[in-house]
Amino acid sequence: MSFKSGYVSIIGAPNVGKSTLINAIVGEKISITSPKPQTTRNRIAGIYTDDRCQIVFVDTPGIHKSKDLFNEILVSTALSTVGDVDVLCFMVEPINPPGRLDMLILEKVISRLSNPTILVINKIDVVPAKNSLLPLIDFYSKQHSFYSIIPISALLGDGVKELVDRIVEILPEGPKYFPQDQITDLPERFIVAELIREQIFNLTHEEVPYSVHVSIERFEDQPDRNLVIIEATIHAEKDSQKGIIIGKGGKMLKEIGRLARINIEKFLGKKVFLQLYVRVQERWRRDKRILAEWGFRLKSPSSL
Repeated sequence: MSFKSGYVSIIGAPNVGKSTLINAIVGEKISITSPKPQTTRNRIAGIYTDDRCQIVFVDTPGIHKSKDLFNEILVSTALSTVGDVDVLCFMVEPINPPGRLDMLILEKVISRLSNPTILVINKIDVVPAKNSLLPLIDFYSKQHSFYSIIPISALLGDGVKELVDRIVEILPEGPKYFPQDQITDLPERFIVAELIREQIFNLTHEEVPYSVHVSIERFEDQPDRNLVIIEATIHAEKDSQKGIIIGKGGKMLKEIGRLARINIEKFLGKKVFLQLYVRVQERWRRDKRILAEWGFRLKSPSSL
């Protein structure tokens, strides 16, 4: 059997499970997850390699109606990935009838592309009976000519192998783009910042998790001590948000750091000394200069 390789973009509404799926496929957390929507902010590549293939999965921010410059950048980041991939996976939840945003993505994005597209119906673990999916499958099959429709549970792993096998069917013959054991194209500093941001998402509420950015100020590997020293700044938009992140007596910040350090140590395979700071960066989500400095730039197309 010839070796196959290619790029696969996973798109869908916020909080549909795209990051959970990529983590399940590559076997390690490279994309953060949270019950809150719009957790993913960047194009994140997870690399799956076996004896048959190498698949570069591109996780994207959830597609939604953008309300400010930062959210417009997130949507443009998601939409910019869809045209140049070998396979497109459109992920939805098992909701019948489908949500308004799912239908908007189907009409404005999926229907306009010629990429082979697989409809992935995620979260089937919450469906009381599998035959209840049949009307939903029938509905989607009438809306678009999908290469395949595959129900999965990214959380439990159900259907994930079938999805990978179906993607391999579509991929062209090609080389390995990355070494056998590489699972992402992202630098360690980026993933460390994301693992810190994940705990802010999980531990804070309302507007706070959406109003923060994490930057790594120091990343010093000390191999002789099997230790990595990391200093990171959490940027908030308001003094009130800074106060919430620090918490009474610094309790919240300590918990964010404790949980983040556990995941960072798992990822790096080393002991970690983590120091967190919090500063106010007013209206950073609307500041083109700051956003560009942090790597967020508007791509085209920018909206649905």
